[in-house]
Formats: sequence, structure tokens, C-alpha cells
Amino acid sequence: MSRARLALLILLPLVPLFAVQPALAEPAVETITDELHHPWALTFLPDGDLLVTERRGRLWRIDPATGERREIDGLPEVDHRNQGGLLDVLAPPAHADGQWIYLTWAGRCDGGNATHMGRGRLEGDRLVDFKTLHVATPCVDSGIHFGSRLAFDRDGHLFMTVGDRGERNRAQDLADHNGSVLRFHDDGRIPADNPFVDRSDAEDAIFSYGHRNPQGAATHPQTGRVWIHEHGPRGGDEINIPAAGENFGWPIQTYGREYAGPEIAPDEVEGVTGPLHHWTPSIAPSGMTFYDHAAAPVWQGDLFVGALVKRHLARLQLDGERVISEERWLEERDWRIRDVEVGPDGALWVITDHADGRLLRLTPD
Repeated sequence: MSRARLALLILLPLVPLFAVQPALAEPAVETITDELHHPWALTFLPDGDLLVTERRGRLWRIDPATGERREIDGLPEVDHRNQGGLLDVLAPPAHADGQWIYLTWAGRCDGGNATHMGRGRLEGDRLVDFKTLHVATPCVDSGIHFGSRLAFDRDGHLFMTVGDRGERNRAQDLADHNGSVLRFHDDGRIPADNPFVDRSDAEDAIFSYGHRNPQGAATHPQTGRVWIHEHGPRGGDEINIPAAGENFGWPIQTYGREYAGPEIAPDEVEGVTGPLHHWTPSIAPSGMTFYDHAAAPVWQGDLFVGALVKRHLARLQLDGERVISEERWLEERDWRIRDVEVGPDGALWVITDHADGRLLRLTPD
């Protein structure tokens, strides 16, 4: 047997991993508006309108058919420096109490700032009865790594991601909210079955820890579990499924390296939960959603993730909890994709992170 044929036979078992289905044509793209200033998150209201946050502290209600927008009043004061500002926005799922709108933001506190979470009721063009439900302490004088995505699981628990604030060892400290995924009831109370509620040396809101800067969260439509993704340093962006009490490794385990090049830590460490999927080199992921709608059967069950540095929308096909293929859409557009959601119409709705940020509607071409 020739060396060429032998080499081919050796490689054959690896082919099916990324050859489950042929690549799809890129979606049709419609710009609804290009007048958003560094938008960060979007969510749909029961009437079909969208809410979109801008980091500088504005919240817009947008008509998806016309792009007409109205500013919402009654927001908290934000610390708009570097990566901070008004961040995530979430309307509860249809089966929950739909009157509340949840926000996260970078807010000043105790000589520094912190990731805050709160909620208010939307009445007309104003949030009323707004209340801060949680502040991720201790406050840190930093402008980076706020994390700050929200998601409800199937049981109605509210998950909130918090970054390590650029001080990596905080992610391994259970007495520190930073670098963790937090879990609450919808009114901000701590669930009695959170994993660290009985420990005096740990914060009882912590659900999982060892996270660097999680900027994506989505609820799996079949399992009801919340998935997240997080920024690595130079490489090592991760997809994880938070689990009660588990350590996801940052900074004692990572596929990433220091920005200057040296290794930070091993890829695998005993007792630490490794990622479901990782990107090396980094794509800088932000925003994610599972596709679960009859309008586009070719996308059914896929996971969509925005990318800021590599500037694309990633389509990941899954087999259970395993990524089996990945496509990169919109690369030629050079857009920083900040968030993506599935709309009531079955389209993918995307926002781009620019001074002239766009709200986009994507449908199968």
C-alpha cells in the first residue's frame, strides 16, 4: 500500500466530525436600523417589539417592522467607562410573569464599580418600580470583564454571569462574586438549594465559579439548562454548561495563553470541569441563542454565537452536548456581532457593536 493511501485511511475516521451536513447558504440580511450607538443586548416583548440597550445608558423600544424607536425612561445610573455601561436586557419567558424587565449594568459603588442587576415594570415608555436586586461584590476599580448576561432556566431560576473584573484570581475565590455564575429566584432571593448557601466562607448566590468573562447565556430548548460562553485570554474562548458547585477552571485551567505568549495553566486539571467547546485562536464571543422555531427547519437545534474580534456569526451544529460542525457567516461584512436572538417571526435578530450599530434581520436565503 502506498504511503498516500495509508495516510488517507488514517485520516478517514476524523472526517465525519465536521461533515454531518453540507454547509448552508448564508442567510439573507436586512438592516432594520443603523442608528444604534454601541448596542449591547436585545430582547423581545410579548407584543413583538424589541428592547435594545446601548452601553452609554439608553434603552430603546423598536418596532421590528419599521425600525421606529422610542427611548425608555426610568433607568439606573450607569458607569460608562471602557467595557462598562448599560449591558443586558431580558424579558421573562412567555410562561413567566411578563411584567418585569431585567437589566444588568456597570454601576459605581464603594470607590469602584460592580456588575449590578435589577428589574422594573414597563409602563408605556418608562420603567417603573425599578429595584436593584443584586450587586456583585466586592466592588473593583476596573473598567473590564463585567460579564453580565441573564437567562432563565426551565424552573424559573434567573442566572447572571459576572466576569473576573480583570483580576483573575477572584474567579477561584468563593467569597467573591466576580468570576462566577450566580443563581436567583426571579425576585432576587437566593434559592435554598444553591450549592454554597451553608458555607460561611462562600457567597450564597454563587452557582458555579472559575469563569473569566462570560458574555453569552442561552437556555437549551429541550433540556431547559442554561449554557454560557466566555472570553479566554489569547485563545481558550469556551462554551460551558454551569452546574451546581462546579469549578470551571479559570485561571488554573485554560486553553488560552498570556497575551505576551507564555502558558497560563494546563489544558486539563483533575477536579476541574473542562469546556464543552473552545475556540483557539479566540473569536471573542458575545451573545448566543438556540434556534427553536418552525420557520427555518434547516437551522433547527443549532446554536448561534456572535464574534467581536473575528467579526462573524457562528452557526454550531450539535449532537446532544457536543459540537459537531461550525460555520462562520457574515465574515465579509466586518461587523462586530454583539448579540443574537430568535424573534417571534423565526428570523435571527442581530445587533452590531459600532458607533453606527445595526439591528439586522436574518432569514434563510
